Amino acid sequence: MNKGELIEKVATDCNISKTVADQALNSVLAAITGAVATGDKVTLVGFGTFSVSERAAREGRNPQTGKTIQIPAKKIVKFKAGKKLADAAN
Repeated sequence: MNKGELIEKVATDCNISKTVADQALNSVLAAITGAVATGDKVTLVGFGTFSVSERAAREGRNPQTGKTIQIPAKKIVKFKAGKKLADAAN
């Protein structure tokens, strides 16, 4: 399912226009993005948790040349599925 299909499903299920469903989805995604950008955790009970984690700087290798390179530290977004989502997948 892509974003367009998700918008169509929300519009149908909630009996609203696709425009309103698009605005609602964009608002939810912006809220999650904003919270994660400031380092907050976003927990949607039953669905999952978005969090930010630090990845340390490390050495890597260029697979073509074998040369050692430095990979800088960075922050990454993690998602841990909630119980209902994990159960639905199985």
